[in-house]
Amino acid sequence: MKVMQQNILEERDSTIHKIYIGWSTIEELVDSLCYQIKTNHPEIKYIHGLKRGGLIPSVLISHTLGLEYIDTPKHYEPMECLIIDDICDSGETLKKYGVEYTTAVLHYKPHTSCLKPTMHAFVHEGDEWIIYPWERDDSETIQDYLL
Repeated sequence: MKVMQQNILEERDSTIHKIYIGWSTIEELVDSLCYQIKTNHPEIKYIHGLKRGGLIPSVLISHTLGLEYIDTPKHYEPMECLIIDDICDSGETLKKYGVEYTTAVLHYKPHTSCLKPTMHAFVHEGDEWIIYPWERDDSETIQDYLL
């Protein structure tokens, strides 16, 4: 069963409930993060996107704010570098950067995450698997940190 609501397509199947996020929602989430970065973290000069899910949001934010995209954050001052991912679900991916770096995500799941990102655009309280427009429809529900 598929239901379209405010640019979010929800598809229910017998095993896992997935939420498909559309591009206009991504733009709104990115705009929210950009506002937070400009307002609360003007010291940020560099953007780094975590493979795989953080790459596209980081490039969008980089272009919007005119900040340089970098491949290797360890070569830069942590206070000037923003680490971006699509979602903080378990928190394991962002945990590698600890509290040393400023972090930002599109979606944050506080009930399942071991870490709270510095910034988030949306708090997701459910257990649904979020599928972003840059992912395939048949995306497997596997955590990037397990790859």
